[in-house]
Amino acid sequence: MSIVRQTSSLAIVSLVAGILGWTLLPFVGSIGAIITGHLARAEIRRNPGRLDGDGFAVAGLVLGWLSVALWVVGILAFVLFFGGLAWFAHLQS
Repeated sequence: MSIVRQTSSLAIVSLVAGILGWTLLPFVGSIGAIITGHLARAEIRRNPGRLDGDGFAVAGLVLGWLSVALWVVGILAFVLFFGGLAWFAHLQS
């Protein structure tokens, strides 16, 4: 008799939130993907014979972390650009 393995709900939520983090909910979806991805992977490790979905959780984590990294780079570029403009304007005055 084989045991039917089901996919972790948290892993599916992580993947969906990761996709939403790139489309409709830019920052909130990414944070949700990261949190639920880590929770899903822990849940799957606690129940290895019963739960599947580690790939979904990892995909959600990757999408979430990539989105957050791009947000940080974008904000840093924004601050450096406008800070540089302010510095340059200060030198000219």
